[in-house]
Amino acid sequence: MTDRPPRLSQDEFDLIVAHAVERIPRDIRRHLDNIAITVQRRPSRTLLREMHVPRGDTLYGIFEGDALTERSASEPPLYPDRIIIFQEPLENDCDTIDELTREIERTVVHEIAHYFGIEEERLAELGYE
Repeated sequence: MTDRPPRLSQDEFDLIVAHAVERIPRDIRRHLDNIAITVQRRPSRTLLREMHVPRGDTLYGIFEGDALTERSASEPPLYPDRIIIFQEPLENDCDTIDELTREIERTVVHEIAHYFGIEEERLAELGYE
């Protein structure tokens, strides 16, 4: 059995998420002006039901908003889009800090891809399932 990493403080986890965003190429990051990336402890039961997540499964992150491919130039969104990264499920499913860091980066990229209009099937082909 492997040792579990210590639970990270909110600040430590936020810092890893911020570093994950910084690792995204600048040409892509410059399009993230209207998106807030936040961390929550865990997804709510209501969200899991709404997303049809099977019992026993969970979410690492979610994109809330309109993908860039679905926007209208004449009707811009009233509010920023949002990506939420869920700390507890990620910590629970990773055995080391390195694994946790990689999974956070993967989750951030996955959710940003949804912002750009990339669907689940294509993300799976690219290894971001």
